[in-house]
Amino acid sequence: MTADYANRRTLHTLTGVTRLNLTIRRCHNTACVAHKKPYRPEAEGSFALPRHEFGLDVVALIGRLRYAEHRSVPEIRAHLVGRKVTASERTVTNLLDRYDELLATSLTDDGRLKAVLAAQGKVILAIDGLQPDVGHEILWVIRDVLSGEILLAKSLLSARNQDLAELLSAVKTACGVPVTGVISDGQHSIRKAVAKALPGVPYQLCQFHFLREAAGAIYEADRHAKVALKKKVRGVRQIERKVEGRTDPEADVIRGYCSAVRSAITDDGRPPLEASGLKLHARLSAVVVSLSRVKGEGGAAPELTRLEGILCDAFRTAGGAFAPVYLAFGWVHQAAHILGRIELTGAAVRRRLSGLLGAMTRHRGVVGELSGAVDHFVKVSRSYWGGLFGCYDTAGLPRTNNDLERAFGSHRYHERRATGRKGASPSLVLRGAAKLVAGLATRHREVTAAELAGADRVAWKRLRAELETRRERRTERRRFRRDPEGYLKALENKLIQLRLPA
Repeated sequence: MTADYANRRTLHTLTGVTRLNLTIRRCHNTACVAHKKPYRPEAEGSFALPRHEFGLDVVALIGRLRYAEHRSVPEIRAHLVGRKVTASERTVTNLLDRYDELLATSLTDDGRLKAVLAAQGKVILAIDGLQPDVGHEILWVIRDVLSGEILLAKSLLSARNQDLAELLSAVKTACGVPVTGVISDGQHSIRKAVAKALPGVPYQLCQFHFLREAAGAIYEADRHAKVALKKKVRGVRQIERKVEGRTDPEADVIRGYCSAVRSAITDDGRPPLEASGLKLHARLSAVVVSLSRVKGEGGAAPELTRLEGILCDAFRTAGGAFAPVYLAFGWVHQAAHILGRIELTGAAVRRRLSGLLGAMTRHRGVVGELSGAVDHFVKVSRSYWGGLFGCYDTAGLPRTNNDLERAFGSHRYHERRATGRKGASPSLVLRGAAKLVAGLATRHREVTAAELAGADRVAWKRLRAELETRRERRTERRRFRRDPEGYLKALENKLIQLRLPA
């Protein structure tokens, strides 16, 4: 090839406006398959993407501002303008999309992942799906537990086990090392997909999800008991009004007791092990015991006597519902304690949990109306039974899938800080194959322009085309919502034109 002609290209970079002088080479041999095909300098790709006027250093800066510093699009634009890089908000959004695509392409490169996985010699897969809203696609993520690398992120229209099995098979083929374990929640489609794609591989169901689902009825009974008790704790505000404006030490003590009661009734727990109703009952009981001690040591102020009467009346009216809840939650905590014995073998944990479930079944009558909740716990335990004990006999296989859940939560938290949205946006699923991967990686380390330039351009174009196709489908839905009749009429006209004779 000979130097055929020259080209010029102007780029906006962090160091200023830069002009690239490009020598274009072409072959003039008419018998060559690349006859007159232009070949541009390879170094051009380290400065910018094709047909882009902003350098890759600007793209890398936008990604860092977005994911590491939680800046919104207007804030990113203002920062760029302050660094003498003029860009509109739409341009910032487009460059942020390019950042997501390039970094995701670089991180999910087969060669890179094979080198990382080959160093550890095995892989343990964690799989879960993210669906911000019902009716939207589901973003399925498969992650290596040992290295923390996301091996695959793909949006699907549903959660069919056939589709998930294809994803797992693709990951298994691309890994190049043995898959020694899988962990997921208890979704049946995932269970079937793992059985189909990875037969014989140790499979662990998330014990956190198991306890949350199994203890759901017991937790709901606890919540109802808490609501009933809170309704009876009335009159604290009147006691606080009586001591308003007083500065004596006794008034401070009265306000302190009222604050303790308010703190108790506003504190919540998290399922499955933190029972908010039992916590409320225990804390209010401690307040009553403290008030009784004060009363027995020389009497108490009328306000404190009134507060003690309010709490005692509440316990007499609504406190009886807590006795069976205490017993039922005791069984739940015993189950959690048994599952937490990671030093035991799977067979030993299985025997102990089986003994506990047998005792719960035999003594279910002692919890009265909660016997149905105990039956639900036993039923869910049987459903999860085959996948609860793989972690004890397989090195590195975790008991829960909470790491992947926390990764989803981290990205949703970032979205709320950067955009102000209360929940995850539908774009997380629309562009999640790139956005989630890029966001998680950027928050752990700084990404340079050189790393973006090293992304495989063919794979990047393929990913971009896939995301663009999904965006067009989303655009069609929006057009139908705005003008249903016009949208359907356009489809009818298109179909009629296709049926016309040539």
